Amino acid sequence: MPSYVNPDKCDGCKALDRTACQYICPNDLMVLNKSTMKAYNQDVSMCWECYSCVKICPTQAIEIRGYADFVPMGAAVTPLRSTDSIMWTVKFRNGTLKRFKFPIRSTAEGTAVPSGGFEGDSDLDSPVLYTEPASLGTKEIFTFNGNA
Repeated sequence: MPSYVNPDKCDGCKALDRTACQYICPNDLMVLNKSTMKAYNQDVSMCWECYSCVKICPTQAIEIRGYADFVPMGAAVTPLRSTDSIMWTVKFRNGTLKRFKFPIRSTAEGTAVPSGGFEGDSDLDSPVLYTEPASLGTKEIFTFNGNA
C-alpha cells in the first residue's frame, strides 16, 4: 500500500519551502500543496513503499500499511526516528503494543566522507573515469557487425 499523508497531522514542516518527505523521497512523489501547506503523494501508483517519508516525518503524519512479514493483518506500525536509532511501534488489533528499537547509523551524523574512507579519494576526480573506450585503454569498444 502506498504512503498517504494524514492532513490533520501534517504541518507542511512549518511552512518551509521543501518538506522533509519531499527531500527524502527517492521517487520525488511527495509534494507540498502551497495553498493548504500540507504534503501529499502525487502518484500513489509509483510509490515504492520504502518507508523513507514515514521515517523522516517529524509529525508522524505519513503512514504506510506494514508488510505482512513483520506486521500482522489489521495492525498498525509507526516509526519514531531519532538521530541514531528508530523506534518501531506495532499496535495489534487487540490493542497490544510492541516496540522495537534499531540503530540507523553506522557513523555519527555528519561524519560520512565521500570516499568512504578509502585512500586515494583524488582518483575519483581522475579523467580516466570520464570516458570509454579511452578509460579502458582500448581504441574502440567492440561492436557486433554481423560478419562474425
